[in-house]
Amino acid sequence: MGHQEPSVAIPATESASMPISSHKTKSSERIRVIEPGTTSLTDLVKELWRSRELTYFLIWRDIRVRYKQTALGVFWAILQPVISMIVMSFVFGNIGNLKAHTSGTPYPVFLYSALLPWTFFAGAFSSTSGSVVGNAALITKIRFPRIALPITATISEAVDFALALVVLLGLMVWYHVPITPRLLFIPLLLIGMGSIAIGIGSVCASLNVKYRDVRFVIPFVAQIWMYLTPVIYPERMVPPRFQWVLFANPMNGWINAFRAVFLGYPLNGTQLGVSIVASIVILLGGVYYFRLTERGFAEII
Repeated sequence: MGHQEPSVAIPATESASMPISSHKTKSSERIRVIEPGTTSLTDLVKELWRSRELTYFLIWRDIRVRYKQTALGVFWAILQPVISMIVMSFVFGNIGNLKAHTSGTPYPVFLYSALLPWTFFAGAFSSTSGSVVGNAALITKIRFPRIALPITATISEAVDFALALVVLLGLMVWYHVPITPRLLFIPLLLIGMGSIAIGIGSVCASLNVKYRDVRFVIPFVAQIWMYLTPVIYPERMVPPRFQWVLFANPMNGWINAFRAVFLGYPLNGTQLGVSIVASIVILLGGVYYFRLTERGFAEII
């Protein structure tokens, strides 16, 4: 942890995103005092609310910068999961014959229904992990709740999810998979999955400030994690002696919930409940660690 930052007094007309208090000078001029951030959840929510305009700007900036000066623009958000689906469908669906274990669901739809949310999670995990270092100039110039950076990075990835979702709906129509009102639960599932990305990504973002080689570990972890999650294979193919791996995996419940929403599969309430509890714990733990270490960001970065 870094040293305690001194309080800075600024005129009341200027904006401040950190905890503030009002004082009167001898000339009765009101000023605002910016105080160092705390680990209080209430204070954090207040800070984020005061900085909501900055949050909107960061989200819009991330979306614009991502596809600026690109030949295909937003189509890159669609190409990545689609190409992955085509390659995996050939390798695992045909060569690996996994299409025989999907209960009659066409393997491309079965695969893409889990690959789409996983692509969102992997992208959010990577973006949040690099969000602090990637905004070094902003951190060293102004005061604002730093946790807004991982949050905005995750929300930006949701835009890519929405674009790639069109492809899944098209596949469902092509393969005559019914589209049901269950799709209305997608935003809630995204929030749950995004909570894990923010929680773990915030810890990695904090570590990345001091240890820059963390960014090389993130893609490797995301890839291994995907194979430990029933994305390319149905859960029932996992031998009973390894079922504990799925139970301990917080992403398992969310991926199965997405398949249940898209494909009409039965929803496993126990799995989803475990994932919900795990998501809350990971989110709160990650944010708490981030808040404990954020005071030294400007000095180290």
